[in-house]
Amino acid sequence: MIDKKRITELAEEWLQDKEYFLVDTDVNNENKITVEIDHKDGVWIEDCCDLSRFINSRCQPEIDDYELEVGSAGIGQPFKVLQQFLNKIDEEVELLTKEGKKKHGILRSADENGFVVGIDEKQKQEGKKKPVVVEVEHSFKYDDVKWVKAVIDFK
Repeated sequence: MIDKKRITELAEEWLQDKEYFLVDTDVNNENKITVEIDHKDGVWIEDCCDLSRFINSRCQPEIDDYELEVGSAGIGQPFKVLQQFLNKIDEEVELLTKEGKKKHGILRSADENGFVVGIDEKQKQEGKKKPVVVEVEHSFKYDDVKWVKAVIDFK
């Protein structure tokens, strides 16, 4: 069986001094290795190939039969690591709470403890007859949500 920790160490070694960051590594029972990387400006296929060659060159003596897939974190997929949140600050996100409620807004901040999303809500304003739409910031802990992902707009 391939050691996931070893694959993660190899990926992190390749990522040193690069603006890429590791999103996830996975090794299944059939020796299929999946490595996901990301970058604030997107991932180049050439870099995925370089990382794949790097891992292959270090795994070949240790492992006989395996499949290696290196790619970017999928567009529209839920965030997995803090750096993905940080890269999307001031952009639209969608989230699903543990209670099953979908929310949509602008990611305002994120840190190790949680994140803040500005959500447009109608509120009664003093001196106004009709409610006015204002952005209200809501704080979430990572455990409060099932997923958070960037909103893709093709306009």
